[in-house]
Amino acid sequence: MRKKLKVVKQTSDEAPRKLKGKDYERELTKLHAELVAVQEWVKKAGLKVCILFEGRDGAGKGGAIKAIMERVSPRTFRVIALPSPTEREKSQMYIQRYLPHLPAAGEIVIFDRSWYNRAGVERVMHFCTDEQAERFLNGTPGVERAITESGVILIKFWLEVSEEEQTRRIKSRITDPRKGWKLSPMDVKSYKHWYDYSRARDEMFKRTDTAWAPWYVVPSDDKKKARLNIIKHIVDAIPHEPLPPLEIDLPKRQKKGGYVDPHYPVKVIQQVY
Repeated sequence: MRKKLKVVKQTSDEAPRKLKGKDYERELTKLHAELVAVQEWVKKAGLKVCILFEGRDGAGKGGAIKAIMERVSPRTFRVIALPSPTEREKSQMYIQRYLPHLPAAGEIVIFDRSWYNRAGVERVMHFCTDEQAERFLNGTPGVERAITESGVILIKFWLEVSEEEQTRRIKSRITDPRKGWKLSPMDVKSYKHWYDYSRARDEMFKRTDTAWAPWYVVPSDDKKKARLNIIKHIVDAIPHEPLPPLEIDLPKRQKKGGYVDPHYPVKVIQQVY
């Protein structure tokens, strides 16, 4: 049984120290190297890893996933972000459409939102009935037990953002053209339901935080710290052994052998920079 993280509450009136950019980059470089080592061990040992990211809109899920994926292979790490269910999928067992995306041997699958949509946004915004939400909460621990007993290492993250920081981030999506795609009409509708989401989160923790699939809360007001802590947790949660470094001597390149640069008028992009 893996130990649960202890959630340490801030007791001082002083604001927590922000992480400087150069310190963040230095630590991120170290953790990326460790994550690549984990990746190689997962491939060699045939491990199966599934990581879920949940949290309110603006909690930093996308940025955390991007930080994870920055230096790893998309052949080993796969990100799953499913769209709204089709009419056919709506008629299936709720979790059914997620199951085909679970990892095979040598894979790490990341869900950017997961089957817990039913316990969160669908419940709060009344996309499902209370009976359906209750059935989901009752059945999910058993499904996750079956997943973990099949050999999958299941890691569930909840990114916890404060009211003030969520507001700041959502407003930035309105004013920053680079972030507009992150803001959907549903995000705007959901914004006012802070305490409905709080109640849904609390019930979700109570019913689905199990010994075989525990929830891990990530304070995410400081995005840099959150990303580092998430990657560190992943590295620690996946059992692995260091592999010997590659010893490769680059061979000499072949001789030109009469090759002549072509004179074909290829189209080169405009050199603006």
